[in-house]
This record gives sequence, C-alpha cells and structure tokens, in this order.
Amino acid sequence: MEFSDIKLRGNTRKKPMVRKGRGPGTGKGMTAGRGGKGASARTGFSHKFYFEGGQMPLVRRLPKVGFNNHRFSKDIVVLNVEKLNDFDDGATVGPDEFLKAGLINKLADGVKMLGNGEIAKKLTVRAHRFSKSARQKIEAKGGKCEQIVVKQD
Repeated sequence: MEFSDIKLRGNTRKKPMVRKGRGPGTGKGMTAGRGGKGASARTGFSHKFYFEGGQMPLVRRLPKVGFNNHRFSKDIVVLNVEKLNDFDDGATVGPDEFLKAGLINKLADGVKMLGNGEIAKKLTVRAHRFSKSARQKIEAKGGKCEQIVVKQD
C-alpha cells in the first residue's frame, strides 16, 4: 500500500481563498462583496448586535416596566439547630464559631437559625434571626437565644 492510495473520509475538497477587490474577473471585484455606499461599505464598520438597520430597536420599543427589589434584599445564611450538637455543652456560639466549625460557608448579611432536627445540649446561641421552632427547641434544653442587632445607616 502506498501513502497516496489512502482515501480520506468525507468531502476533503478545500475551497480556494477568495481574493476580494482584485478586479471584475474575480467575481468579488470593485466593491469586494460589500454592496454600494453606506456605513457597511466602509472599513472599520461594526454595528451593535441589536442594530436593526436604523429602525427603532426592539430593546428601545419595549416599555421599561416593573420594579425589582433585588438590590434591597439581604443575603441570609440559614443553619439548623441539629448542627449545634457539634459544640460543647454550655458554650456560647455565634456566627464566627459557626464559620470556624465549617457549619456555614460565609457570614453574608446574617445568620438565621431554623428548627430542623433536635438539639441535645444547653447552649447560648447568638444569631441575627431565629425561627419560632428553633427558639423553642434551644430554650427547651435550658439554652438562650441572643439576637444580634445590626445598626442601619
């Protein structure tokens, strides 16, 4: 078998390179496929992705409606009371201790205690918010719930 006998799969024909603006015989002479006059015929022309040929673009035709409360929202990290069993009995725990113990990934705008699971130890828990069930479960074991108050500017 010769190297020249190997047949390649599929259509391997390469199109010849088109040389634009090299005379009328090439098929892409004179205007080089850019049409007549106007901005798109000039070098350096590039239009925005929403450009619609000069008519009022869709993004400007549609009304701006509604209000989004996202910029005023708080990023609250939640933690269930069952995770508090990792701490020693009688300890005072708060967001910094939760972070060091790996129970939360970030402090964000606050920590909220939720009542999922059971707590087996008497703890003083400091958090920004408490659910009713979390408060009941912590206080039922003789612990305390201290709410952290953040000053508003």
